[in-house]
Order: sequence, then C-alpha cells, then structure tokens
Amino acid sequence: MKKITILGSTGSIGRAALDIVAKNPEKFKVTAVAAGTNIKELARQIDQFKPHMAACQTRQGAQKLKILIGRSRTRVVWGEAGLEEAAALASSDIVLSAISGAAGLKPTLAAIDAGKDIALANKEVLVAAGQIVTKKAKSKKVMILPVDSEHSAIFQCLSGQKKDLLKRLVLTASGGPFYNLTGAALKKVTPAQALRHPRWRMGKKITVDSASLMNKGLEVIEARWLFDVDISRIDVLIHPQSIVHSLVEMIDGSVLAQLGIADMRIPIAYALSYPRRITNDLPPLDLSSEGSLVFHKPDLNRFPCLGLAFDAGRRGGTAPAVMNAANEVAVAAFLEAKIRFVELPEVISQVISRCPVIEKPSLADILEADSEARREAGELIMRMKRG
Repeated sequence: MKKITILGSTGSIGRAALDIVAKNPEKFKVTAVAAGTNIKELARQIDQFKPHMAACQTRQGAQKLKILIGRSRTRVVWGEAGLEEAAALASSDIVLSAISGAAGLKPTLAAIDAGKDIALANKEVLVAAGQIVTKKAKSKKVMILPVDSEHSAIFQCLSGQKKDLLKRLVLTASGGPFYNLTGAALKKVTPAQALRHPRWRMGKKITVDSASLMNKGLEVIEARWLFDVDISRIDVLIHPQSIVHSLVEMIDGSVLAQLGIADMRIPIAYALSYPRRITNDLPPLDLSSEGSLVFHKPDLNRFPCLGLAFDAGRRGGTAPAVMNAANEVAVAAFLEAKIRFVELPEVISQVISRCPVIEKPSLADILEADSEARREAGELIMRMKRG
C-alpha cells in the first residue's frame, strides 16, 4: 500500500486522485491533504479519508477547518510552513504536487528534501526552477513521475529506451477553444469563453493557459527538465482530438505514441501506482468511432505565448521564472476582465524585457525574480487599465 500526500487536494487533479484512492483502498492511503480556500471541500475529504494532517493556506482557514472537522484526529496546520510540513510528512511515500502556479515550488522541494517521490502535476515547479529541482531529486535519489498527460505519454514511450537513441519529443496540444478564431475575433473573447475547453475539465488558470497555448509552452520547458532534452529537440503539434497525448521520435525514424481517452485519471493513476498499472472503470478508447486524427503546426502569430515560452526556455536562467510569474498575474487580470485575452502576451513580453536574467540562479534568485516579475506585471496592468 502506498501512502500519499496530496498538495492541492480540492483542485481538479487532487479530486481525481482522491477518486482513484477511493476506488482502490487496498492500494492507497491518504496521509496528508493541503488546499487553499475551499475549506468545506477539505473538511469533507478529511471526513472521508481521515488523513494524519491537513494544511490550509491561511490561519483563518485553519480555524474554520478545525470547527468543521470537530474531534477529528487530523492535525491542522497552515501557511507556507504548514504546507512544507505536510509535504515532508514522514509517513508518506509519495507526494502529489498539484498546487497551481509557482506556489508549489517550495513544498515540492521540501518533499524532495524529505526523500519523497514526486507525482508532479505542477508544471510551474520545473518551469521556474527546473535545474535546481532535478539536481536535488537526483542527489536525494527521488523519482519525479509526470502527471501531465503529455509528459506521462513521453515517460511511457521512453520506458526501456536508451537516451542516446532518442531524436526528438513531440508534445501534442488540443489547441483550446479559440484555435480556429481569427485575430480580430480573438480581441473579443471573454473569460467565460476561455474557460470552456473543448476536451478537458481543468482549473481556471490552466484552462486559460490552454486557450492561449501558454500551457504548451510551459510543458515544453517542463519536458526539457523531466527528460534532460534540449529545447531544440522538442516540438509541438496541434491535435484537436486529444487522443494521441504525445510522441517520441527515435534516431531510426520510428515514432512511438501513447493514446487514450481525455481523462486525467489515467496519467494520475499511472504516476501513483508506478511501476505497476491498475485497472479503472473508465470507458475504453474506441478509435473506430473517433474518425480522423488531425495534426498541424501551431500558429505563433495568433498565439504568441507559445513562442514567448520557447524563447524563455532557450534563454534559461531566471527567464522562465519571470515569464511564468508574469503569465500568472496576467491570467488573473484577464479572468477579472482587467485586460483582454490578446493582451496576455503583451504583458508577458514587456515584463520579460524589463527583468534582468541571472544565468545560473540560486533558489533565492529565482524567488526574487518571481516577485519582481509579479510587481512589474501588476504595475503594467494598472497602467493599461487606466489607459
């Protein structure tokens, strides 16, 4: 039986993971959960799974949670320190890192320091600090198991393959809800429209990133660190059907692909149960009913966020952390209708140009770059709003 800590338990990934645990009680035990503001859902999870520890974002949230769970034996902690304590809990074997954004970096590092394997659903951890995280994981002999469907696909395709036989990685993207829109139409899209993804049900931030193709750019940088492959050997293809989750091309011309229905419970279960597989109750993939599988190159003119991510990844150092922080602030502003969808890349690009890049950053450098980029993005958005 694997003992699991779930960071981000009330989000879409966390809830899907708990669904897997509930259906496989003989295989998994939840030892800790952590969430942000959805305290009622966190209390419900505690009642069902009875973890040893629960972490809340704020002290007020922790106080509310204690009232809701009554005499439960679950220990409640809060804040950054509480989150890191939950991540490093001695009784856990593996930590599912599913907190959205750069906020997941420090607890993920705390889990690695404690020798926990990581099921990584937070791509921003490797985007902001890939070199630091992967180096620490190697020194601690910790596995980083990808949860994103695309990286899980690559991980599965590379199983048993020698690295020197790999030619390139190909990440697939659905294209999001706006891929067929003209440039003029993109200027009019609303947050509500951006949150209607045609294939996947996800959190708000990642859904907007999917609409702008920034999510695929973040995944390119994540893949660079997960698989130790230069960005020049990573490509992106638009695949609206979301059946082929990614591909691997070998030096002999063979192309390996992993296919499946669009349901995150498949890669989550694989990461949690690795190196085994477990059965599920999901419908099988029926290729005969899917029709054609289509692939084409992304349009960087209409979706410049993908190009910005490639550029930041090639530049390295603190550039990806700056880009990621600027994007997080810009997406939040878009969801609050403070900027337009087409202004997302404008904010990101301007912030990148204003923040100096440290080529070989420490963790402190990365955290400072993240903070500076957020300040710059916030000030820029305020000026744009006034204008």
